[in-house]
Amino acid sequence: MTNAKQTVRFWDLGRRSYAETWDFQTGLHQELIRNKRAGYPEPRLHHLIFVEHEHVYTLGKTGSMDHLLLNESGLDQHQVEFFKINRGGDITYHGPGQLVAYPIFDLDLFFTDVHKYVRYLEEAVIRLLHTYGLEAGRMEGYTGVWLSGDGRHPDRKICAIGVHLSRWVTLHGLALNVRTNLDYFNHIVPCGIQDQDKTVTSIEKELGRRVKFEVTKERLKGIFAELFDFVYESTVYHEFE
Repeated sequence: MTNAKQTVRFWDLGRRSYAETWDFQTGLHQELIRNKRAGYPEPRLHHLIFVEHEHVYTLGKTGSMDHLLLNESGLDQHQVEFFKINRGGDITYHGPGQLVAYPIFDLDLFFTDVHKYVRYLEEAVIRLLHTYGLEAGRMEGYTGVWLSGDGRHPDRKICAIGVHLSRWVTLHGLALNVRTNLDYFNHIVPCGIQDQDKTVTSIEKELGRRVKFEVTKERLKGIFAELFDFVYESTVYHEFE
């Protein structure tokens, strides 16, 4: 760990396919690892990607194919893609109206504790939801961010988290339901959780009103810098070729 503030390059990719973003994300990840192996002859630059995906289901390396409830023709009918990937966790959905954040950080320069890193991702979302007046938190035995049931409502998962690390450099991240079409979760067993008293939700569903997506992004961007104690590059990158 170092006492100096780290520098993060921010990428706002807008709406992108999963495959396109995966190639871009892994390219940055491998570049950071190469620079690390070389002893950082180039500046120590981390990355934070924000993106909305087109409709896609992703299955983590510990997940079960039984948790995808659509066959190939069903996927085609609903115009949703499917990928097996190398993060932890089970199956989840990404799509329009969901804010996905991919931090590509060298944790050797922050802290080398995977569980602490996941707790920080959860904490970033908890702080964000608090700005909307939503009391969210963690649930014992489950990752992600939840709103607790109250007798009339079940426990609701609002943010999924799945990560992968190589040489302490992070990959994947979090998916926060802002104005997500929650119907797409009906075609999977979200995160492999089959409990009848648990479901998924979104910020807009909880508030009962429209939410400005750009405002949500700006708030989360600021919370990341505050929580991980880093600074952003002066240039903000919005596109890639």
